[in-house]
Amino acid sequence: MEGRKKKLHVFDVVNYIVFILIGLIILVPMWKVLVDSLNKVGVYQFQLWPSQFTLDGYRTIIETQALYRPFINSVITTVLGTLLGLVLCTLGGYVLVQFDMPGRNLFSYFLLITMVFTGGMIPEYLVMKKLGLVNNMWILVVKHGMNVYNLVLMRNFFEGIPSSLYEAAKIDGCSPMGIFFKIVLPLSKAALASIGLMFAVTVWNDYTTVKIYITDPDQTNFQYKLRNMIMDGDTPTTAYAVSQNTLFNAGIISAILPFMLLYPFLQKYFVKGVNIGAVKE
Repeated sequence: MEGRKKKLHVFDVVNYIVFILIGLIILVPMWKVLVDSLNKVGVYQFQLWPSQFTLDGYRTIIETQALYRPFINSVITTVLGTLLGLVLCTLGGYVLVQFDMPGRNLFSYFLLITMVFTGGMIPEYLVMKKLGLVNNMWILVVKHGMNVYNLVLMRNFFEGIPSSLYEAAKIDGCSPMGIFFKIVLPLSKAALASIGLMFAVTVWNDYTTVKIYITDPDQTNFQYKLRNMIMDGDTPTTAYAVSQNTLFNAGIISAILPFMLLYPFLQKYFVKGVNIGAVKE
């Protein structure tokens, strides 16, 4: 017994050390980016605090239309893409748990096949062109609106809800959609939070879709503009005396800040939702 306790203690110590090191590996570069974004002087060595504090980098992003417009586009497409994805995943997952629905298994296999095989880039481009989504920022909303992987996760979560709740609601005269809104959704906060966060991160960070389908500068998102700023030197003119390095880092912080602020409010749901469908009673 004593040897077992000692072994567990050693494991805990090693576990803490490993996770502290991983945390430092993640936090130190982020802290450098944050400090550089607030430093008026563009420096490349590591500093704990800005030598000359300034908010001009963030003022430039807010006031410069070349940066402001892509940022607003990212916010709009992320919100709408997440809402559309959640609507389709919840409704689709709820349909797939209707065991008495004819063709349910065939429809499930049809969706699962799309996770393995795709039509390819050229057919996809032609479809998007027919839909009028080329050179249109709404392609970010539509393209990510249906994610089969997230739909399967949502279906697995719905299957974990006790069947007695469904049966009791039917006995009380509740319609299928009534069960969905009154029983299923209120019990799905953890699933909605975790899957909604997956949708939001996917849409917000999507650079490839913009690169392939959009050439109009007014329709691009913030990630695409940020990449062009850093990799191609496409820095907008600004009224502030701000260094290029400060502006780059302010743009990086602006790109990750929304989810840094959002995650603490969703953490309690997200921790519960990461194991969606992993445990069956």
